[in-house]
Amino acid sequence: MNLKNCFTDINDYFCFYKVIKMKIEKSIVLSFVLLVIIAALYRVLPGRPLGFAPQIAMALFSGSIVKNRKYAFLLPLFSMLVSDIIFEILFQYNFYAIPGFYSGQWINYLIFGSITFIGFAIKHYKISSIIAGAVAGVVYYFLLSNTAVWIGGGFDINNQPYPKSLDGWMICLSAGLPFLKGSLYATFIFSAVLFGGYYLMTKYRSNTILVKI
Repeated sequence: MNLKNCFTDINDYFCFYKVIKMKIEKSIVLSFVLLVIIAALYRVLPGRPLGFAPQIAMALFSGSIVKNRKYAFLLPLFSMLVSDIIFEILFQYNFYAIPGFYSGQWINYLIFGSITFIGFAIKHYKISSIIAGAVAGVVYYFLLSNTAVWIGGGFDINNQPYPKSLDGWMICLSAGLPFLKGSLYATFIFSAVLFGGYYLMTKYRSNTILVKI
């Protein structure tokens, strides 16, 4: 092989690599769009176990995978917004007892968005890192969301505001334990699906490049 052919082969390689890379990125974007829609629809599914939703796993996955930090924050929040709009529509037509939008809801969005920071520390190729991130994300959301309810004058099962004391805070946290259990199961399962699916997809794409070349 002469030097000219060698350079031609190298150019063909990089050209082909760029095409494959663009296809991979396009597939990832499409996957995220479908993920947002599916997650939003799942969240409004009737009879869903308490706390069993994919949004925490999505925030962790976005923080770990998406290089553009702005989109990493927006993806899980957009999924929340879509599902809340559906909740509100169902509420307006008396199909659902809880409204999609309520006072102080921005705090919930703020907490969900901040979970993405935990995702930044997750190494998506290490199972131990994914598990640790899932536990940290769920516990973080549990503590902050229930503390926000307690501070904001939330009501207990007897429709009485939680006392502004350590005991009142502990009672509020105890009331959220069923949601904590559901969130743990959901985050483990959906994290396995998201990170596992991403790993399989990138591995398949890499093998495709090697075979083609």
